[in-house]
Amino acid sequence: MTDSFEDRAALPMPAHDTAFVEGDSSPSVDATPADVSAFAALGLAEPLLRAVADLGFTQPTAVQQQAVPMAMGSTGAFNDLLVSSQTGSGKTAAFLLPVLHTLIRQQEADEAAERAERERLAADAVARGETAPKKPRRKDPTNPRHFKAAEPGALVLCPTRELAQQVAHDAIELVKHCRGLRIANVVGGMPYALQIAKLQNANLVVATPGRLLDLQRSMQLKLDKVRFLVVDEADRMLDLGFADDLAAINDLTAQRQQTMMFSATFAPRIQQLAMRVMREPKRVQIDSPQEKHQNIRQVLFWADNAQHKRALLDHWLRDASIEQAIVFASTQIECDGLANDLQQAGFSAVALHGALSQGLRNRRLMALRQGQVQILVATDVAARGIDVPAITHVFNFGLPMKAEDYTHRIGRTGRAGRDGLAVTFAEFRDRRRIQDIEHFTRQPFKAEVIPGMEPRERPPEPRKPAFGRGGPRSGAEPRGRGFGAPRGGQHERDRGGFGAWQGGDRGGFGSQARPSPAPGGRAQPAGRGDGARTAGARPAGGGKVFVPFDAKRRPHKASR
Repeated sequence: MTDSFEDRAALPMPAHDTAFVEGDSSPSVDATPADVSAFAALGLAEPLLRAVADLGFTQPTAVQQQAVPMAMGSTGAFNDLLVSSQTGSGKTAAFLLPVLHTLIRQQEADEAAERAERERLAADAVARGETAPKKPRRKDPTNPRHFKAAEPGALVLCPTRELAQQVAHDAIELVKHCRGLRIANVVGGMPYALQIAKLQNANLVVATPGRLLDLQRSMQLKLDKVRFLVVDEADRMLDLGFADDLAAINDLTAQRQQTMMFSATFAPRIQQLAMRVMREPKRVQIDSPQEKHQNIRQVLFWADNAQHKRALLDHWLRDASIEQAIVFASTQIECDGLANDLQQAGFSAVALHGALSQGLRNRRLMALRQGQVQILVATDVAARGIDVPAITHVFNFGLPMKAEDYTHRIGRTGRAGRDGLAVTFAEFRDRRRIQDIEHFTRQPFKAEVIPGMEPRERPPEPRKPAFGRGGPRSGAEPRGRGFGAPRGGQHERDRGGFGAWQGGDRGGFGSQARPSPAPGGRAQPAGRGDGARTAGARPAGGGKVFVPFDAKRRPHKASR
């Protein structure tokens, strides 16, 4: 279950968890019910406890232990919550359990009131000597003559289709013992008629903002009776440009009683969003950045170029300990190309990115969950919402654009307390992104090498590089790299970069030759105003000194 629970019963883990396969409602463990006394202490309804026991979970996670009682609140009073917790810590169940509990209690109260009303009418009819009225028959919601716009009591917003489908699947697993409680999933890329039929009599709707507003504007859905609003992955919502859609949904659900917002961090933009849509929210922060993913081993491999990265990936994917793995690419083109290369190399691999149709994306995710596919090559569309227990490795072939996306990527492994391995491949030009990731996670990478596949260039130093001319001023050892200076190894002696001092055998583009000493022991300048050049002023190796054509006419001013 996506971000749901921590500990299963002490049983051997199958190759893939049947609880993740849609349409399969069988328990994921044997017939012996799990001890759910810890969940019962949270005050959850009996149908939810039975579902948790069927799934084989025994202990709530830290975020569930804190958020569930606060979200349930007291009778008639609910608290707005702003929750920050790491990926894989059980955030999904932290908001599904209290929302479903409240819906169950509301449904029981409505049924009791309806039963009392029928008994009152029957007693009045008997007192008048008439026949007691019969219970009205339930109308078929799929019949167009009985169509009625859906009026859900709870709404969960997710940034991506895959995450919304996973959350809806988890909710269905939790309500399988609740009679009459319906869950609907509304995402783009799926037929409207099918989703409209599923919306009928839905109590909880899990949706992406775009399709939800489309159905609301076409009068297929009403949001004025939504009592509980949950915004999952709020930071990703803002990244994808859903700020205006969130504002519209906030206005349409103005009569709600509770708002819960879940995000990876309490960034200033998340706090500003919370101030607009929440009323005095209570904060729950479980993990600080340096405490994240302690059960995931993170390693870094430096590569000279893309071909070197490809060789390193091929070496890792042949590890027999890999059950299933996700390889993250930076672009859709890179994703398709890498998946095709892996298929040609004999790997069971498929690509997943936003340009594919929703039906194809669903089929490939289902194949991954059922173990028919070993390697999923994906863009950041799969960085959230995929929960497959058999994923043991995550490979960052292409680095994420934002440092916080790195934590969501590696969170696809090591789910619910299991161990995982995250491997990152980076070229030397990507060192700034690596530093950003280290700064965000507050965890330095452990760089490793594979014997026989070491990079030819020296990995960048952990210290901050000095700008300007970084070479030596005399015959002493080099002081450090400058902007564009040699990167290390034998290239330090052979080649220079833009603006570097040359003390070796060959000059580079824009290099400045070190003047040879004159017979008197004083160095002669490389050139004079009349254009004269001395023999000793020429660069070693016979190269020419690059002089801009407008060097004498260029005004003296600070460069941009």
